[in-house]
Amino acid sequence: MDELQREGVAQEVKFHRFSGEKWERSSVRLPSEMPLTIYVNAKELVTILCTPVKLNCLVLGFLYAEGIITGTGDVAGMRVCEEESLADVTLNDSRCELPAKRTLTSGCGSGTAFELEGKRVESDLAPTPEELLSLMRQLQERMVLHRYCGGVHASALSDTKDLLVVAEDIGRHNTLDKIQGECLLKGLRTRDRLLLSTGRISTEMLLKAAKMQVPVVVSRHSPTGTAVSLARDLGVSLVGHAKGNRLSVYSLPERVQRHQTT
Repeated sequence: MDELQREGVAQEVKFHRFSGEKWERSSVRLPSEMPLTIYVNAKELVTILCTPVKLNCLVLGFLYAEGIITGTGDVAGMRVCEEESLADVTLNDSRCELPAKRTLTSGCGSGTAFELEGKRVESDLAPTPEELLSLMRQLQERMVLHRYCGGVHASALSDTKDLLVVAEDIGRHNTLDKIQGECLLKGLRTRDRLLLSTGRISTEMLLKAAKMQVPVVVSRHSPTGTAVSLARDLGVSLVGHAKGNRLSVYSLPERVQRHQTT
């Protein structure tokens, strides 16, 4: 676990704790946060506040989610430098039109997305409630950084049996971009897979899932009301409060209930 601290993913912080009638000095491990500025074809595109791990995946996944690239074949070169807090990406198309510069926060409020259109998801995938709950337990077991210092979100891509890719970050949006980027690098398909997350599902989280053509999104928290409406429009089954032996399905319940007997 100490290798996470050596790699700069977490840091030890001293603090004063008040308990009852006395103060005591202690220390705690906290997740690191860094601004990563992405340049595309020498033009500054965005600054993302993130956890310094899987940064190459984050960059590729973000560019894909925003429709700037369609795959790794669009990228002529990429340099990610954690020390300089930048990622320099060169596309094969030097005339590619880029959106205006934005800054994305790592907080749990709504983030920012350049592209707000989503393609409806068509899929025959029909997981059982038991499979979804089992996968959520697997995700809890795979949250290495969270166990080490807390304060981060985790997401995973699954084929209903196993977790194929897991990502952790202070920003829940970043975890999905890291998953997308890793899938691009490894040649893994995202279509007809499941997405699991420890964070609240907002509209932007859902749009990223729809971009991946993922038909089922599962969280241990509740979604926003707008995300539920969008999920219905996009053909995504949105599952929340997946804990223990319970879960709630907010959209397209027939996909999860397909195995139910009467």
